[in-house]
Parts: sequence; C-alpha cells; structure tokens
Amino acid sequence: MAENEPINDAAAADDWAAALEAEEAAKAADAAVPAGDSEQRILNQDEIDTLLGFDVKKEGNGKDRNDGIFAIMDKSMTAYEKLPMLEVVFDRMVRQLSTSLRNFTSENVDVSLDSMISIRFEDYLNSIPLPALLVVFRAVEWENFGLVTVDSSQIYSMVDILLGGRKTSKPLRVEGRPYTTIEQDIVKRMVDIVLAEMSSAFEPLSPASFHFDRLESNPRFATITRPGNPALLVRFRIDMVEDRCGMLEVLLPHTTLEPIRDLLLQMFMGENFGQDTVWEKHLGKELRSTTVEIEAMLDEKKVTLRDVMSLKVGSTLLMDCTPDDPVTLLCGGIPVTTGILGRIGDNIAISVQDSIKRKLKET
Repeated sequence: MAENEPINDAAAADDWAAALEAEEAAKAADAAVPAGDSEQRILNQDEIDTLLGFDVKKEGNGKDRNDGIFAIMDKSMTAYEKLPMLEVVFDRMVRQLSTSLRNFTSENVDVSLDSMISIRFEDYLNSIPLPALLVVFRAVEWENFGLVTVDSSQIYSMVDILLGGRKTSKPLRVEGRPYTTIEQDIVKRMVDIVLAEMSSAFEPLSPASFHFDRLESNPRFATITRPGNPALLVRFRIDMVEDRCGMLEVLLPHTTLEPIRDLLLQMFMGENFGQDTVWEKHLGKELRSTTVEIEAMLDEKKVTLRDVMSLKVGSTLLMDCTPDDPVTLLCGGIPVTTGILGRIGDNIAISVQDSIKRKLKET
C-alpha cells in the first residue's frame, strides 16, 4: 500500500475478522477428535456398573465383588496384606488337631484347612446361622480376644459319637430349640482341645496362651471388636466316621494379631533371627553345653623390660600377695568372678566366693 493512498476502514475490519476466524478454525482443528469419532464417547449403564464394581452378572453368579471402586471402598480386602506365616501355623495346627480329636472321640477323625479369608466382623456375625454356639477365648500374651464357632452338624455329630447315638449318614438336627447343657459341655471340651492345639501351633513363632472365656448362643453377645474392623476367618473341615462331617471356624481380629504382625509377615521361620524364640532357645541350649577355658590369676605385677630380659632358670619373681588373697577367674580374658585358693587331695582347687551374675552387673 502506498503511503499517500487513503486507508479503507471497512476493508481493514474485514481483514481483521478473517484473520481471527482463521485462528479459531486452526485451534478447533487441533482439538478435534480423530476421524471416525464425530462425537464424544459416552459410557453405557453396563460400563458404569463395571467401573463402580456393581456388576449384576458377577453378583448373580455368586462371585465376590472385588473390582472397581467397590474394591477401593472394601477396606477389609485391601487394607491388610497376606500373612505368610499364618499358613504355616494353621497347617501345623491341622496335623496336631487331627491326632487330639482322634484321642478325644476314639474314632477316625480327619481335619483339613478349608479356607482362610479376611472379612468384616459385622458381616461374619450376620452370616452365622442360628441356633449357634460361639466360644469367646482370650489371647493372654496379646491381651485381646478371638472367637471359635462350631456349626450344628459338627455339634450333633460329636454328641452322637460320644454318647453312642444312632449311626446314620447325616446327623439329626432338631430345629426350634436351644442347645442343651450336655451339648454345651461337649462343645466346651472340644474347643478346649482346639485352643490347646492352637497355642502349641503358635509356640514356635511366639508364645501364645488361649484360654476359654465364655460360651454365647447369641452372636450379638459375642462382640469382641468393632463391627467395621477386619478379621481373619479360618475354616476347618472335620470328617468323622459314617460320613459325618462339620465345620469349625476360628475368627481372629487383626487387632488381636497386631502384636505379632512383624513375625507373621516372615516368608519362612527364623527370618528375623533376633526375634525368633525357637532359635533363641536352641542357641541358649547349645551355649550352655559349650566347653570354655577358665583361667585362675593369683596376682599381676609390672616389671621393666630389663628385668624380664635378665630372667634366667632358677630366678625368683616376688609377688605382692599372700596365699590367702582372692584369686580372679577369667574366661576369654574377661574377669568373671573371684575365689579362694585351696587344695582337695593332690589337686589345687578354688572356692568361688562371689556371684557370677552380680559380677556381670557390676562390669
């Protein structure tokens, strides 16, 4: 455009508007969706249900809802990692319990570990069929409680075997009545055996004493932790003669297992050497039977190197002590205790006068 040519305001405005439209069109082209997707993707109802974890098809098949946002909210499944040593403990308990129940019933009894899952305490109480017998036990060292539940099939089977009942393939279940005193006593004796074997199974890992606390028939009276707290549920299947079988369930809240959680996280026994009671006892036993060398020192004296170099056969070295002075006993060069020098027959003896433990505390 020449300098003397007049400016056309309308043409300039049109050029400015065209430039802005071209810029907006370029931005829209950059943000446009790829070819074939002319409009934004919208999820249908099935995809929304799957994302949230409420898949109707999976629920209809009886599977647990363990995916989507539901899995994030279900803290009982995700908040606690697996405890490898628990499988070792309960496998040992299965073997011991089989032998104990055989001796208790004088019949062939086979115990197997059915499942080990994590569940909310309230969900477990709601799943117990009534009538039921729940045994609350105390974990003395862990200062908390646990539950043992014996199902009705196992109770009636045990009553038939111990009291000489009819030999039928399926035990008779009487509906609409609570358990009798005899049935409760039999369950208590059976649970005492279970608790004793569980204490023995935990012993190599950590000392544990499980004691019977009370027997409840109403699940609401057996509340030992908060309803929303997660707990470990271990199911045992007990098979006996004449095709009699039943289930026994042990429930341990995670708060009960918290004192030994570090030990249960081990992949194998003895991983944490300093905290493994089995190796501590074994090491202590072996150390007590180890042979050590004890030295008896009557006195010490400082002399010059010239005097030492001048020593010859027959030279006499005078000590600043008497035969009645105490003798120091050393082990590995470390003073352990003191004693008085004496003689028994043709042998020289030392009578210990100071306590070894007191000597160690003083040092």
